[in-house]
Amino acid sequence: MCPLVDSYGRKINYLRLSVTDRCNFRCMYCMPADGVPKVDHLEILSYEELLLLARSVVPLGIEKIRVTGGEPLVRNGIVRFLSDLSKIPGLRQLVLTTNGALLEEMALQLREAGVQRLNISLDSLRPETFASITRCGQLEKVLAGIRKAEEVGFPIKINVVAMRGVNDEEIVDFAEWTLVKPYAVRFIEYMPTRGEEIWQSRIISGEDILARIQDRYALQPVVRGEMAGPSRDYKIPGAAGTVGVITPVSGHFCVECNRIRVTSRGMAKNCLFAESEIDLKPLLREGNVEKLQHALRKIVFEKPGKHIISQTDPSHKPFDMSKVGG
Repeated sequence: MCPLVDSYGRKINYLRLSVTDRCNFRCMYCMPADGVPKVDHLEILSYEELLLLARSVVPLGIEKIRVTGGEPLVRNGIVRFLSDLSKIPGLRQLVLTTNGALLEEMALQLREAGVQRLNISLDSLRPETFASITRCGQLEKVLAGIRKAEEVGFPIKINVVAMRGVNDEEIVDFAEWTLVKPYAVRFIEYMPTRGEEIWQSRIISGEDILARIQDRYALQPVVRGEMAGPSRDYKIPGAAGTVGVITPVSGHFCVECNRIRVTSRGMAKNCLFAESEIDLKPLLREGNVEKLQHALRKIVFEKPGKHIISQTDPSHKPFDMSKVGG
């Protein structure tokens, strides 16, 4: 079967699959303070429909699936679903993005279910700042979850959304964490997804992030591995872990983009910032794999060459990340 290739010749082998738009945090860059409106149960893809989607797309060349949300661990039955997902022939990587709040209780179950790696969103190591960003989270709960995940054998990636005037004073603190812990800490540029008036004042570029670390430590480039993401990774000499920057605003990596997204409501998107999307729900509920695969090929072929977000112009319709999938 022919692999998924877009009109620019990019091979698409990575699906970001959201299972819920619900979350136990209310992060300031992700959703409104009072959360997202409740939607009818029938609007959200069932686990059976999500599995049908995965089983239909893996034969097209999808080798990596990242399960996202919202917070995927708040959805009932998630462990069984992940176990079923991990057994799909041809799927090489199953990764989960989480805020870590439920990891202390669930890390071992996730490991036994076949999840291979965790990406943990953590934007501050200071309790007050963490509470301000998440609007309700408890830092120690997340740190305990990270420790448990490490204990049961998970490789750990930490995603830090760097925001000027909010948590940028902690950039070196996070980098120093890698001196003693084998974590991959990646700093992500703040993206103007929600269209806030003050978004430009919050952006701190990847180059600025690296410069702040290099004021204190030397950095050695790290060779990217197979199926690596867009992070440019470095290592402080002698450190146990690595630091990296992801630059969707100041330095587009669209030329290497290998992913598509499907939201928890079944909307397929070929770019985070694309306004066009295809509703897969009718095809999934019809159970027509051929039509489903045709729709996926169409969304891939129409994938834009690059997004148009810059440090001066968001140029997109605002949206909440929790509805798309982080």
